Amino acid sequence: MRAIIVAAALLTGLCAAPLRAGEAAQIGPRPFYLVDSLKPGPLKDRLQACGTDRAYTARRFSIAHRGAPLQFPEHTREGVLAAARMGAGVIECDVAFTRDRQLVCRHAQCDLHTTTDILARPDLAAKCTQDFQPADPATGRKASARCCTSDLTRAEFETLNGKMDAGDPDATTRAAYMNATPRWRTDLYATTGTLMTHDAYIALVKSLGRRFTPELKAPEVAMPFAGYTQDQYAQAMIDAYKQAGIPASEVRPQSFQLRDILYWLKAEPEFGRQALWLDNRDETDPGFDPEKPGSWTPGMAELSALGLRTLAPPLWMLVRVGANGTIEPSAYARAARAAGLDLVAWSLERSGPLKTGGGYYYKSIRPLIDRDGDVLTLLDVLYRDVGVAGVFSDWPATTTFYANCMAIE
Repeated sequence: MRAIIVAAALLTGLCAAPLRAGEAAQIGPRPFYLVDSLKPGPLKDRLQACGTDRAYTARRFSIAHRGAPLQFPEHTREGVLAAARMGAGVIECDVAFTRDRQLVCRHAQCDLHTTTDILARPDLAAKCTQDFQPADPATGRKASARCCTSDLTRAEFETLNGKMDAGDPDATTRAAYMNATPRWRTDLYATTGTLMTHDAYIALVKSLGRRFTPELKAPEVAMPFAGYTQDQYAQAMIDAYKQAGIPASEVRPQSFQLRDILYWLKAEPEFGRQALWLDNRDETDPGFDPEKPGSWTPGMAELSALGLRTLAPPLWMLVRVGANGTIEPSAYARAARAAGLDLVAWSLERSGPLKTGGGYYYKSIRPLIDRDGDVLTLLDVLYRDVGVAGVFSDWPATTTFYANCMAIE
């Protein structure tokens, strides 16, 4: 019973006392649960020796993906504080714009119906691109809604509450549609989810002494939007840091759109050199294969020649099953490093329990994945063999723990 109380206290502490810049990280019980789940071997021995009685500190290798969405509503103040307490040295804000062209933190421009309580707010739900439509079992129609940041003003956006990201496609009521959190996540910390504007995120992360990684989200409305162009949008995100007095060295801008990276390299070269190109060509190019260099357009040398310094693909693209049945770097990873590109990977601990292979993020090594501890096995290969500079995680305590144990900054 005492162990249960201590574990609960550690988790509760993530959202309790005010956080001070530079204070020790609170990594809680999860990293040690993962170590216990590891297969016996040198990695398990090394991580077990790290222990619970040492002081853990924030590390830049540990990048908070949307805050701490394994248990906290994403892109909320509460999630950012949890991520900082877990020692994330870099914290993300996905940037979208409102109807009055103000920047806010949201993973997608049109995800308010699954990430906030907007459908329970009739006044605001009525402004959605598409209000809630219930499922119809008789016809097979699925439940749907489409609520975008660009449907609301900044003031309206700030009145919403964040919730765990989910929607039930079989729901026949609004309440059922909203009440769809996966069983392996939790609503325990979702009673309050304070949404953030981009400016509020900057102020909070600055106060915590952490670094910034804003992602310019691809618009889901036609651009220009009421005269607002893509370049103006990309520039507005950078201008926010300049106006806040944040040096470019503290900011890692991101985009899935290479054109945004190229814009920053030309218009804001100090920020552009820090930028991450989020490579998801596996989803956009049917011919793309990380093991076939001929399918990479542009190739690694071309990307380097364009001025790109850091490539950020999903976890699975950087690894493959080796001839001896272990995880090894993919051809893609080797080529990127050979071209002088740094690598950052996303997103650890987003797949739920790994006993059935881990889903999308582990698909290139699925035969080797059968337990939660394999998170740490993959993380070790990414650092030691692939050479990644950082890893996004939905629960930053895990990457903080690993970075401290391996003496990674």
